[in-house]
Amino acid sequence: MTDSSENFAPWFDDISSLSGLGSALADKLAPLLGGRKIRDLLLYRPQKWVNRNLVANFDQTTPGEVQTVSGVVQTISRSPRGSKLQKVRLVDQTGFLTLVFFNSNSGFLQKQFPEGQEVVVSGLIEDFHGQRQMTHPDYVEPIGSLARIPLVEPVYPLTAGITNKRLHGFILQALALTENVPDWLDEPLKSRHRWPEFVDALNMLHKPDVFDEAAFETARDRLAYDEALARAVTFQRIRAEVSRFGAPVMQSEPDSIETFISNLPFAPTGAQRRVIFEIANDLQRNEPMQRMLQGDVGAGKTTIAAYACYHAVKAGFQVAVMAPTEILARQLYSSISDLLVGSEISIECLTGGTSVTERRAILEGAENGSLNALCGTHALFQESVGFSKLGLVIIDEQHRFGVNDRAKLVQKGGSPHLLIMSATPIPRSLAMTIHGDVDLSILDEKPAGRKPVETRTIPDTRLDDIINAVGRAINKGEQVFWVCPRVEDEDGGTSAITRHAMLSDIFELPVGLVHGRLKPHDKTAALEAFRDGKTSILVATTVIEVGVDVPGATIMVIEGAERFGLAQLHQLRGRVGRGDKPSFCLLVYTPPLGVTASKRLDTLRKSEDGFHIAEVDFKLRGPGDILGLAQSGLPNFRFLDLTRHQDLLAMSQKDAVLRASRAVHSTDATNFFLKILSPIETERPKV
Repeated sequence: MTDSSENFAPWFDDISSLSGLGSALADKLAPLLGGRKIRDLLLYRPQKWVNRNLVANFDQTTPGEVQTVSGVVQTISRSPRGSKLQKVRLVDQTGFLTLVFFNSNSGFLQKQFPEGQEVVVSGLIEDFHGQRQMTHPDYVEPIGSLARIPLVEPVYPLTAGITNKRLHGFILQALALTENVPDWLDEPLKSRHRWPEFVDALNMLHKPDVFDEAAFETARDRLAYDEALARAVTFQRIRAEVSRFGAPVMQSEPDSIETFISNLPFAPTGAQRRVIFEIANDLQRNEPMQRMLQGDVGAGKTTIAAYACYHAVKAGFQVAVMAPTEILARQLYSSISDLLVGSEISIECLTGGTSVTERRAILEGAENGSLNALCGTHALFQESVGFSKLGLVIIDEQHRFGVNDRAKLVQKGGSPHLLIMSATPIPRSLAMTIHGDVDLSILDEKPAGRKPVETRTIPDTRLDDIINAVGRAINKGEQVFWVCPRVEDEDGGTSAITRHAMLSDIFELPVGLVHGRLKPHDKTAALEAFRDGKTSILVATTVIEVGVDVPGATIMVIEGAERFGLAQLHQLRGRVGRGDKPSFCLLVYTPPLGVTASKRLDTLRKSEDGFHIAEVDFKLRGPGDILGLAQSGLPNFRFLDLTRHQDLLAMSQKDAVLRASRAVHSTDATNFFLKILSPIETERPKV
């Protein structure tokens, strides 16, 4: 399929090619539509539909709804004392309707509303002191021109300078140019769900003949499925492309897994064993592993990373392990090193803070192959870093790296295996949507013996009680996180800077402070001082949300807890309870709590299951708020609603696999639909 194909070409024309839509207006519309192609205009979904069918008489109208009525013009009046308010009174057999106009030309109104003539008006019915009125009707037509008023009118989200009527006119033009498009869905599938043809579904939304909410939903479901299928098929193509490149086959000894496990200082969970076997199987294939490891807080992802390193190195290959910050890179290096003690695997850490002498030795070892594994931050993908035989790349907290960052590191190995890890549980439906081109492993068990964190909700009126509890913990040699929602603000009450000053005065001991405005070196120094026990309290914003491991911390205070999402609160809570002492999370809120905020805090108080919490958060807030649209990889779906179309997502995955087996992925129609519905940039680094 090419863009010049007779049927497909208009979809990719610029919207400025439409009559009455110049380049300046196209520039204004583009951010609203998500692009400036005809495709973007046609896929712009109405937010609702207005039923403009004629209501029989005035007493059957409903205040607060847009309705269409007819009546005879009785009077036109101007309010006294020079007011620019004018009123037109219509009458029918059941009563009166007042039309209200501001700043309208009286001569124009008299021409539009000749006394004694019957007219049709359509607009919002209002109740003003017990009387029906309509302010500035959307449509005014003589009774004989009723056909000029659309029976059903789609209503779209708008931007300044464009009316709904004008935008709808452009969409109708576009529909007339794009009628002859072949469908790509099988007839049995459409018949089973009673779905219309693709173009018919668009017409049903943009140009309906009747007001039929069930039909609108059916059309949207059809188009939502198209989006889901387009994404699933695109992921199938990416996987097929990646599979074309041969990956290093990493054969292991028959007892390799048991040898690794027997040397661990603890017994792995069943989930850890399952994932270890999944990774071992992947690494022994000649296709690059593309696996995502999702684990709840404290589920033991580092153990999995250590095994992957062990397997790859024992098979004769090097490993690169990348973390987003220096402190997390060093923490990962320390943990993996401890788990590989006695394995004769050489492992080092490279960050921006590595000395020149150490850096030179590390780079030389990586390049000549004497260094088996290298942990680090962004420093790993600099041009000066080379590997002799890179066979595996492990990326921790992958959502905090851009696609280009990952690609640069993967390309250092030609075609290495890839393991990406995340400590942020998300619903399976979201994982399938965002990471559809990778295999998913989930650690849904916590190591035996890990004590639960007792979670309490406390109003901020009890701040003195919280400070007393913190004091008791410090006197016992324990450590405390104190999280604030902002670095600073005008009232200062819940800002990190204000709390840091207050706690420093109260306890007369060094209190750490970490927030996003600090220089990286200062941030790292504050975190390391707290981890090393040099400070007993660390006041912070959410920069400590992921990964920071301080076994001595037993209390997590979160001020303004009602302002955070559930998943974020769960991550913050996960910073405590990592030692052998009872731990507490104090969710401090400002009363009164709203219904949603109350449900969030109550859910966290009752559950420590990150995946259950993620599902509740998903239903309460939606996917964009959970993940953060900027870095989530979440597509900007036009019709698909991830909170209500999970069945369509599951169907699309199966259909994509079936289509691949039937070799229908490369037809002109398929290529066309992928291009208009799933303009996905490669979301995994191609090798």
